Amino acid sequence: MSKSSTTTPDGLVIVDKPSGFTSHDVVAKMRGIARTRRVGHAGTLDPMATGVLVLGVERATKLLGHLALTEKEYLGTIRLGQNTLTDDAEGEITSSADASKITREAIDAGIAKLSGDIMQVPSKVSAIKIDGKRSYARARKGEDFEIPARPVTISAFTVYDVRDAVAEDGTPVLDLVVSVVCSSGTYIRALARDLGADLGVGGHLTALRRTRVGPYKLDAAKTLDQLQEELTVMPVAEAAERAFPRWDVDDKRGRLLLNGVRIEMPEEYAGVGAVAVFDPEGRFLVLAEESRGKAKSLAVFA
Repeated sequence: MSKSSTTTPDGLVIVDKPSGFTSHDVVAKMRGIARTRRVGHAGTLDPMATGVLVLGVERATKLLGHLALTEKEYLGTIRLGQNTLTDDAEGEITSSADASKITREAIDAGIAKLSGDIMQVPSKVSAIKIDGKRSYARARKGEDFEIPARPVTISAFTVYDVRDAVAEDGTPVLDLVVSVVCSSGTYIRALARDLGADLGVGGHLTALRRTRVGPYKLDAAKTLDQLQEELTVMPVAEAAERAFPRWDVDDKRGRLLLNGVRIEMPEEYAGVGAVAVFDPEGRFLVLAEESRGKAKSLAVFA
């Protein structure tokens, strides 16, 4: 769809977010490009980070809350030897330590502790709400507070390269090039902080690029400049079929689901989360999930 078109798009837009932009900045930009206020995003990216940010336009905004729960993949750089206030390169350095004696074996052992199902304490400079207030707002005021640990899953945490480096203050540090595959809600900068803490020298994230959100990969993403020239939108039905299991129903069952009636659901969809329901003509009808053996409509699209 070209920018000269007057038709409002309806679907997902996969953006390659630039560094320095908040996720809200990208949404605001897309509202202008798509000429609609009805734009949202599936999971934030910190301003420093780049890469895949999934936006929904018009009806596709109803998919976003469910897409936000899917697995994500990142490439990043962790600096061992320095802590920062924000656990990433945006924050003030709070401590430095010589990391040159840290062995690869010690790094691998630290990575192993942060793999699989773990409990993670998010960064204090994050958007998590503590007693109704954003954590970053409390942190900026200098308040003393704790964020409870929460379960996350690190499916893969791989170190590709270990580089000797020297920090601005002359401290010998190590830069690790890593990839992480993880569940929704994982903070990569918290992984950097915790790895540094385990190794006794501190650590923070210096670069981050998200390469995948669920089935949507970086090779399908467009920059904001490219989208300004030609707005590429993935239709809602295609987006749903790529992201969720597909369940084909007959016309009668389709009408019942559209009207909010709970119907019997095949056992194969039990416990899988959201399922995309299609009618015999291939129309995407609803997102549904299994509840006590019945299909419960989550959002209607037809």
